[in-house]
Amino acid sequence: MNLWPARLHHLRRDSPQPERLAKFYGELLGDRVERLGEDAWLLAGRHRRLVIGRGTAGAVPYFALQMQDATQLREYARELEQIGVRCEASPAPLFGAGAFAVKDPDGRRIVFGLPEETCGENGLPARLQHFVCATSRLPEMVKFYGDLGMIESDRVLENDSLAACFLRSDPEHHSFAAFRAPESRPDHHCYETNGWLDIRDWGDRMGRLGIALWWGPGRHGPGNNLFFMIEDPDGHKVEFSAELELMPKERPCRTWPHEQRTLNLWGSAWMRS
Repeated sequence: MNLWPARLHHLRRDSPQPERLAKFYGELLGDRVERLGEDAWLLAGRHRRLVIGRGTAGAVPYFALQMQDATQLREYARELEQIGVRCEASPAPLFGAGAFAVKDPDGRRIVFGLPEETCGENGLPARLQHFVCATSRLPEMVKFYGDLGMIESDRVLENDSLAACFLRSDPEHHSFAAFRAPESRPDHHCYETNGWLDIRDWGDRMGRLGIALWWGPGRHGPGNNLFFMIEDPDGHKVEFSAELELMPKERPCRTWPHEQRTLNLWGSAWMRS
């Protein structure tokens, strides 16, 4: 498949109180907030875009991957059709002509396209980098995303049963991951910074805003990145990360045991199952 390389460009977060959520993210990230319509807002900042819409609390109805150019996008759409993956119209207002979407086994859409405008350079460094979900259909989800052309970086196993899988669509360790859970739901999205000092600065910003760290700081096993997480007003988790592992396309998938130390080499972990 002609997916490589593709990077997360934006995602949509829904809330029954979208205006409140847009204000939260605007203050959190220091980004400008624009109205996209009657019930949608756009957060725009340094290498990051976030669409906020009206809907179920914590929902992420789609995430959008940016392709390299129009040729890659066109060839990729043709390859998907050849293997029987149904392509739909894009729901993403930030992508231009030629964008399209597919639906994963949990019903979430993945959009592929090219942005109509470039992301700005102003603001604190935190590039939107990955999206993670929890799912009751983990084997089916991993197969589906593998069929899309994503490459498995790490698997987490519990007694030979799959507990989590991290997949990449460019050299960064994962642009998508899925955890086994009793029910399917969004897990978190992540902003990648330039280094440990940025993690410090973002932590200081959380302190000034009165936002408590929900998990971390710590270091993940898969990905080897430094991190901390917070919760937004709907309970959705937001991660800030640094030093995410880079992996060449040909590097084989590794395995980790299903234990706390895998998810946090420094201490306690958020265990989804």
